Amino acid sequence: MKRSFVFLFVFISMTFCLSGQTDFKTVAEKSDFKSTSDYKDVRNFIDQLLKLSHNIRAENIASSVEGREIPLLIVGDPLPKSPEDLINDKRIVVYIQANIHAGEVEGKEASLMYLRDLLSEKKPEILKNIVLLVCPLFNADGNEKISPLNRTYQNGPVNGVGVRYNGQFLDLNRDAMKAESPEVRGVLKNVFNKWDPAVFMDCHTTDGSYHVEPTTFTWMVNPDGDNSLISYMREKMMPEMSKTLFVRYKTENCFYGEFFDMMDPEKGWVYDASEPRYMTNYYGIRNRLGILNENYVYADFKSRVMGCYYLIHSLMDYASIHKTEIKNMLNEVDKKTITRGEDPAVTDSFAIEFNLRPLNEKVTIKTYEAELVSDTNGWKNYRRTDRRKDVTIPYYIDYYPAKSVRFPFAYLITANDPEITDLLKTHGIKIEKLSSDSKIEVQRFEISDLKGAAKLNQGHYTEMINGSFITDKVDFPAGTIVVRTAQPLGNLIAYLLEPQSKDGLLFWNFFDRYLVPQWGRGYNPYPVYKLLDRIDLKTNPL
Repeated sequence: MKRSFVFLFVFISMTFCLSGQTDFKTVAEKSDFKSTSDYKDVRNFIDQLLKLSHNIRAENIASSVEGREIPLLIVGDPLPKSPEDLINDKRIVVYIQANIHAGEVEGKEASLMYLRDLLSEKKPEILKNIVLLVCPLFNADGNEKISPLNRTYQNGPVNGVGVRYNGQFLDLNRDAMKAESPEVRGVLKNVFNKWDPAVFMDCHTTDGSYHVEPTTFTWMVNPDGDNSLISYMREKMMPEMSKTLFVRYKTENCFYGEFFDMMDPEKGWVYDASEPRYMTNYYGIRNRLGILNENYVYADFKSRVMGCYYLIHSLMDYASIHKTEIKNMLNEVDKKTITRGEDPAVTDSFAIEFNLRPLNEKVTIKTYEAELVSDTNGWKNYRRTDRRKDVTIPYYIDYYPAKSVRFPFAYLITANDPEITDLLKTHGIKIEKLSSDSKIEVQRFEISDLKGAAKLNQGHYTEMINGSFITDKVDFPAGTIVVRTAQPLGNLIAYLLEPQSKDGLLFWNFFDRYLVPQWGRGYNPYPVYKLLDRIDLKTNPL
C-alpha cells in the first residue's frame, strides 16, 4: 500500500513538473507574440530559471531611479562564485544586454528564451567554453510604461511596448561616457569592470530603411579603439556569424545600416554612429568586442524575436569555437596599449575628427522600392511599395582619422573635483596624485573659442572648443590628479580628457565652471595638462 502511494506521488510530481515546464514560456510566446513582458513578468521568469538549474545565479546591476532592481543573470558550468574564479579559467565571458530602449523589446524576450532552452539541456556543451552574463531588462523604468501608443509605426506587439528613455528621461544608449544614470554606472561597475566580458552584444530595434532581413547587426567602429579588433570583427567574426545565422538557423540577415537615399539605394548603405556614447562603440574603446544588434522594425514581432534568438545562438557558437583565439587577441591588445602608454612615440596619436569611407567589399540588401510621401523641412517620409529590389552597394562603415593630436604619457588634472574623479573611477580608470610639488614641462590647451550647442542634448548644452596646445613648464602642487595612459583603458582615458574630444568630459560640460572667469573676458586654462614624454613622476594612489 505504501509503495503504491509513493509511486503515485512520484508520478503526480513528475507530471506536474513536466506540465510546469511546458508552461514555462515568455509573455511573448504565451500571447502568440501579441504582448511583451513587464517587470513583474521578467522577475517571475527569472525565478523559474533559478529553479530550473544550479548553473545560474541572479545578481543586480543597479537600482533605477524609480526603485527597480536591474537584473544580471550569471550562467556557467561550473558556476563561478566571483570573477576571481575565472583568473586561470579557459572559458570566455560573453555579456548580452537587452531593453536599453524599452520600446525595442525583442532582445528581452529572446534572451530569456535562450536561457530557458540552454538550461533545459542536461549538460550544455556551450557552457564548457563560455560563462554567460545576461541583462534582459536594462531599462526597467521605461519598460513599465508599456502602451500600444508607443512606437505605433512598429509591427507589433499589438498590446504595446515601453518607452525609449529611463526614469530620468535619459537615453541610456547615449550615456556610456558621462554615466549619469544608475543603470549605466551599474553596468560599468558590476559588469564591465567586475567581469570584463570579452564580447558584449546590445539588442535594439531599427528605425530606418525598408528591407527584407528581420535581423541586422554590426560591430564597433570608433577608430580611437584598437583597429586590429575592428578588423577582426569586420573580416572574420561578423561574416562567420552571419553565415551561421543564415545557414544553420535559417534566418535572413544583413549588416546594420540605412540607405543614404531610400529613393536611390544605389548610393550606398551607411552606419553613421561612431561616438563612444553608444555602448557598443564604448566597449570597443575599452579594447573589447562590441556588437550592435538591430532587429528590423517592420518585420512582424515573432520574426524579430526569433531572429534575435538565433543571433544569440550564432554569437554563442562563434565565441565557443574561437574562445582561445579571442582571449589571446584581447590580452595582446591590452599589453600593446599599456606598452604604448609607458613611453609614447611621437607618432602615437589620438583622433579628434574622423572621415568615413566604404569597405572594399560591397553588401547585398534585399529591399523594396519606395515612394516619397512628404518632405517637411528636410524630414522625409516614405511609403514602401510591394516592388522588391535587391541591391549590391557600398557599405560606409570604415571610420578613419582626419585630424589627430599627440597621445601622452599622462594627464594632470588641476581641478580636484570629486564628480570628475568619481566618474573616472567608475569607468575603471586608475588615478593617482602627485606626492610633492613639481615643476613639469607639459602641453597646456589655450582656448580661443568656446561654444555651447543651441539645443539641449540629454540635458546638456554640449560644448565645442577651439584653441591650440602650448608647451610650457608649469608648477603643479602636491595632490594634483595624475592619470597615466599605461593601462588597458588608455584609449578611454584620452577620449574622456582630450579637450577637443567629441564625446569627452569637456563636451559633456564637466569642466564648464572652470573654463570662464566670473569677471572679465577670455578663458581660464583648460584644467587638464598633457605630459607627452615619459618622466619619473612621484605619485601616490588615489
